[in-house]
Amino acid sequence: MAAPVGDAGEFESWLNDRLDSLEVDREVYGAYILGILKEEESDEEKEDALQGILSAFLDEDTIEEVCKKIINHWKECCKRLAARQNTDDAEVQAIASMIEKQAQIVVKQKEVSEESKKRKEALLAQYANVTDEEDEAEEGEPATGNDAPGSDKSLFRNTNVEEVLNRQKQKRDQAREDAQKKKEMDKMQREKDKLAKQDRKEKEKKRTQKGERKR
Repeated sequence: MAAPVGDAGEFESWLNDRLDSLEVDREVYGAYILGILKEEESDEEKEDALQGILSAFLDEDTIEEVCKKIINHWKECCKRLAARQNTDDAEVQAIASMIEKQAQIVVKQKEVSEESKKRKEALLAQYANVTDEEDEAEEGEPATGNDAPGSDKSLFRNTNVEEVLNRQKQKRDQAREDAQKKKEMDKMQREKDKLAKQDRKEKEKKRTQKGERKR
């Protein structure tokens, strides 16, 4: 279940607190996890992806429970947002209906104005011998002027939507790349810590054995 972009705020705050409690870097993994929850369709796909991220920090006994809690909390936030949006949609629909009625009134007024204009033009033609070619030129100019702005606006809107989608994709890709690098660095650091700990144990063991031989 993909959620709207605006849903991130409430959930992100909870997720950051949860990652802090697990000692996971929120700056790197928070955005990556949000991207997975928004993009993956099924709960199973979400859980597999989350386990792939958090396996470096959690034991097998706890990782499944943590992933399920994250997914369930995400779904609850989505449901609350959907309920709020339904209320907002009803208000928007009422406003749209009112605007449509007003537009119909304007169209009727415009139609009456056009009929009046045509009657005047007919009278002028009778008394001033207005040619058919001049009438066609006058009627053609307003139509040309009305078409261009709408076309430009439509092109502008399409361009804006494409730019927003591209920026969102680039942001998700960058978050995924940063998370992967951070995961590899954390893994290398844990290996170094493990080797250092083992080395200290060996040195302590040798010192203990040396002390026993002296006694």
